[in-house]
Amino acid sequence: MQYLSTRGHATRQSFSEILLGGLAPDGGLYLPEHYPQVSGAELESWRQLSYAELAFEILRKFATDIPEADLRALTAATYRQDVYCNARPGDDAAQITPLHTLEERGGTTILLQSLSNGPTLAFKDMAMQLLGNLFEYILTRQQAELNILGATSGDTGSAAEYAMRGKKGIRVFMLSPHRKMSAFQTAQMFSLQDPNIFNIAVEGVFDDCQDIVKAVSNDHGFKARQKIGTVNSINWARVVAQVVYYFRGYLAATTSHDQKVSFTVPSGNFGNICAGHIARMMGLPIDRLVAATNENDVLDEFFRTGVYRVRKSAETWHTSSPSMDISKASNFERFIYDLLDRDAERVRTLFAKVEHEGGFDLSGAPGSDGDEHKKVAAFGFQSGKSVHQDRLATIRDVQANCGVMIDTHTADGVKVAREHLTAGVPMIVLETALPAKFNETIREALGRDADRPAGFENIEALPQRFVVMPADAAQVKQFIVEHTGL
Repeated sequence: MQYLSTRGHATRQSFSEILLGGLAPDGGLYLPEHYPQVSGAELESWRQLSYAELAFEILRKFATDIPEADLRALTAATYRQDVYCNARPGDDAAQITPLHTLEERGGTTILLQSLSNGPTLAFKDMAMQLLGNLFEYILTRQQAELNILGATSGDTGSAAEYAMRGKKGIRVFMLSPHRKMSAFQTAQMFSLQDPNIFNIAVEGVFDDCQDIVKAVSNDHGFKARQKIGTVNSINWARVVAQVVYYFRGYLAATTSHDQKVSFTVPSGNFGNICAGHIARMMGLPIDRLVAATNENDVLDEFFRTGVYRVRKSAETWHTSSPSMDISKASNFERFIYDLLDRDAERVRTLFAKVEHEGGFDLSGAPGSDGDEHKKVAAFGFQSGKSVHQDRLATIRDVQANCGVMIDTHTADGVKVAREHLTAGVPMIVLETALPAKFNETIREALGRDADRPAGFENIEALPQRFVVMPADAAQVKQFIVEHTGL
């Protein structure tokens, strides 16, 4: 399997080559030349597999340059019950991403897929733990080292740092928006004292952090000298690892490959739901993919209207579901590439408009950039929006009527899922994190603290190590140079 850039860079690369690199040289994102297909018979044969075995079967279709024995060992080492041990009461931790019923509504079943049993209590662990093991494997083979530069709005940072801490040949430089994460999220990251972990609190919003990562990645000389890689969902391995739990959720919710399910996904950077799009393109019988946004509703606006309009930093809301406080969705380019029939020249033109004019318009209206919005339904996409009061009401309702405490982002997902039900088609809501990570809002909604898994009781009181820096790519570069010696 070879990979190409969404913006047309001619050189095809292998899975191992793009694993360490992040963005393509032309600023595009990598995708496989074609999506491998999964037959109904193959899908049925996967029903009894463990999560690690299922991950191997899917990843082997994409990582064809890694020996299968090695890949099987990597997935087995990643998806172990002792790593994913923070399951909700009543969940079977051995399932890794257990599925359970929330409610029956509108002639269908709404299910919750638990994705937050990993070491940082967020769905990002599902991909990041694998990425850490893949990085270490490739770097050991190449006798190389890697300096990871990432941006986080909350959960990516801690998941990456916990996955990479102590890894041979790896340093992590993680950018986060200063004072815009929950206290728990901040403590998870900043309390780490490992010498290969560096936290940089940027005076700005997440999009400023993400822009710095892209600016550094597009400085090809600096990137090569400093051996810069990325763990954000612009990294293809991050996305493909998330494809696995769509297959797992589908297989757990059905008894035959003739059945369909829908997924609702809390969405900010479009990485998680992009994995669902890829699963659907591979042949997984997904009826609809519903993107649930918060007040930062750039994606909802596009799916409703065809207009992709990035907000400026001053227009980005700081919300109680902060991991979705994103107005420029990095992975959206991958979907647009498929929507435009893989026309790399048009993709390059449209995303140049994003940088220079703040967006593009595919509504088909006079003067628009095209009329492809009419094709969105054929890809199964719908969307909806949830705001703070919706979040509080949903948390209260799910606790009272379902006996389940959910976090703020998952509440956005449940609220929007209830608006997009089809009778007879199960709706799976992807959980984002355990409620303890957003205790301030849980207390506001329920009048009490969220339960915490063992070991996290007093995390906010731990000593913290971080630096504060303006939103300036040059200063970030200098900081990296000072701490790598390269």
